[in-house]
Amino acid sequence: MLFCLAGRHTEAPIIPAVEGLPPVVRLVIFDLDGVIYRGGRAIDGAVDLVADLKASGVAVRFATNNSTVDRSAYVARLAGLGIRATRDEVVTSTSATIEHLARHAPEVRRVLAVGERGIADELIAAGYEAVLAADAVPPDYDGGGLDQGYDAVVVGLDTAFDYRRLAAAISAVLAGARFVATNADLLYPTVEGFLPGAGTMVAAIAAGSGARPEVIGKPEPAMFVTALEGSGVPPEEAVVVGDNPDADMVAAHRAGIASILVLTGVADAHRAASLAGDERPSAIATGPREVRKLLLGPIS
Repeated sequence: MLFCLAGRHTEAPIIPAVEGLPPVVRLVIFDLDGVIYRGGRAIDGAVDLVADLKASGVAVRFATNNSTVDRSAYVARLAGLGIRATRDEVVTSTSATIEHLARHAPEVRRVLAVGERGIADELIAAGYEAVLAADAVPPDYDGGGLDQGYDAVVVGLDTAFDYRRLAAAISAVLAGARFVATNADLLYPTVEGFLPGAGTMVAAIAAGSGARPEVIGKPEPAMFVTALEGSGVPPEEAVVVGDNPDADMVAAHRAGIASILVLTGVADAHRAASLAGDERPSAIATGPREVRKLLLGPIS
């Protein structure tokens, strides 16, 4: 069996069969926080795992629900940890949204973006006429007249979300704009605790417009499907490595991809043992070194 890497065809690496994992793996999709790094430090063994997979000819992608930061920032962050990655190897909920629109809604050109500057920058770089909701409403707005013919409203985390931005988004959706959520996370973790996530803004717009959003980020499968489509690998030859059963494992299951749950993030061994249904992974690993054994066999 052949696979394509950087424009070259070569023999696909044969990875030892493990119960629940495919016998041939051509693509590994990693979650980031809790899998590759925690805070500002790489998780022990993660740098070597990524390097060994690439050296074996396995394609690698990094997937995050974060919509606020351009992919180049993740490339730089990974480089700072000793992991070489390209922009195309990083899939954020914003980049997955752009791919989703390009493949499934090519008529969309003018976009109202609810979120940080990074979401608008990515949309503009992809050729969309994107306007931040923050810039679409005058400071002295007193109601009415907000829709300006948007084809889609794309919603991510907006730490300055207010009534004016909510009104602009609802107005555009009510006027017929496609309603797309980069992700629906109600909370996101910080060093101080949990704060409201993009899902709270999505819920407010949905409540006001009566519309259901298309959700791209995990636990929906679109982000992983984007990684599959971009790499040309079928789901039965891919593996997701994540730490969150609610997001990573569910999204993998919905995309038809095998999964490995690592116990370096939100799930511990006790919770892992009780998982069922879409949250149940194909395999469980204590950390990156055990993932390596599952995928590439013991180090000789």
